[in-house]
Order: sequence, then C-alpha cells, then structure tokens
Amino acid sequence: MTSQGQPPAMDGYQRLKKDIIRGQYQPDEKLPMGMLTTRYGLGVGPLREALAQLVAERLVTVVNQKGYRVMPMSQSELLDIFDARANMESMLVQLAIARGDDDWEAEILARAHLLNKIEASQAGEQVLDEWDKRHQAFHSAIVAGCGSCSLLLMRGHLFDLAARYRFIWLRKTVLSVDMLAEKQGQHQALLAAILERDATRAGELMRQHLLSPIPIIQKAMAEKAGPA
Repeated sequence: MTSQGQPPAMDGYQRLKKDIIRGQYQPDEKLPMGMLTTRYGLGVGPLREALAQLVAERLVTVVNQKGYRVMPMSQSELLDIFDARANMESMLVQLAIARGDDDWEAEILARAHLLNKIEASQAGEQVLDEWDKRHQAFHSAIVAGCGSCSLLLMRGHLFDLAARYRFIWLRKTVLSVDMLAEKQGQHQALLAAILERDATRAGELMRQHLLSPIPIIQKAMAEKAGPA
C-alpha cells in the first residue's frame, strides 16, 4: 500500500493520469516501462494495471501489443468531445432546473461564492489548481439536480475524455486576468438564469460556456504544431 493507504496500481494510475493530462508527456510519446517503474515507484504488475485503465480511458494506447504511447490529440477529436460535452451539460442543467429543490439552489450558491472568492487579479500559476477544483465543484452542483446517476456517469466519461484539452484552456484562462474575468461573467449570467428557473436560457448559456474554450485550444494546438 502507498503512504495514503491506496493500492499501488491506483496510486500510480492517478499520478500518471495527472501527468498525461497536464502535458508532462506529449501526444504520441512513448511510455517505456523502465522509465515509468522508476518514476512512479511501481512494479511491473501494478504499472500494467494502471496503464490498462488509462487505455480504457483513451489517454494511452497500446503499440503492437508491447509498448505504450500517449494517445494522440487532434482538432477533430477536440470538436467532437466538446460538442458532446456542451450538449450533454445543456440537457442536464435543464433537467436540474425542472427537478432541483431549494437545497439544490443553496448548494449552487455556496459553490458560486467559493469560486468567486478567487478574484481575477489573483490569476497566476499558484491559483490554477484551486480555481479548477472550485470550478468543477460549481458545475457539479448545478447538474446534480438532474437526479440521474446514469446521466451523471456519462457526463463524467465525457469530462475525462476532454481533460487534456481542458488543461490547455485552463492554463490560458486562469493565468490570464482578462480571460478569468470573462469566465466569471459567464458564470454569473448562468447562475442568474438558473435561479430564475429559465431552463431554455440556462441550457443555451451552458452550451455556449462549454464551447467557448475551443478557439483558445485550437490556437494553442496550432502554435505547438508549428508550420505545416
């Protein structure tokens, strides 16, 4: 067991997943077993378990049944995943408005308050993790009112698929005062529509909100790829 009491494979899975999402390994980069066992302090068995889980989540791919590589990224996948997420989340917020009670509203307000306590003037590397944590909690509180475990499970899968692309946006957004202020404005408009129980408006605001990072991510990916 690890120092946190987790099985080695689970601990290695979480650490490797975080590193892939955050770009410590580049798309299509080889993941040699020797390097991974040393870096993550895992035996071959637990490491293979971790890699198998990441293959299932489409973050890692198997090469010729032997080695492993980071899953490639593409503009077409970006558009497909983000379109699916935006439409799913739009549907969920509309269901939540129809089904959510006063406690649901109170939880959203509490999460919005915590998110807003991170001011745009604080934008910087040191607040990136905390902002993302509070941002995810705010969105999770909104959709929780839908009352469907099955739909929320599907939402979680789409979120995992989008994770690497989201992190490109996250760094650009949270490290920029202007972009963070823009996101706060979007959150306030969304919150107002939810509290007014305007399902149609809230659904469209949510869809636009989740699609808005696409141009930022596309530009960052194109710059990284360089000239054709």
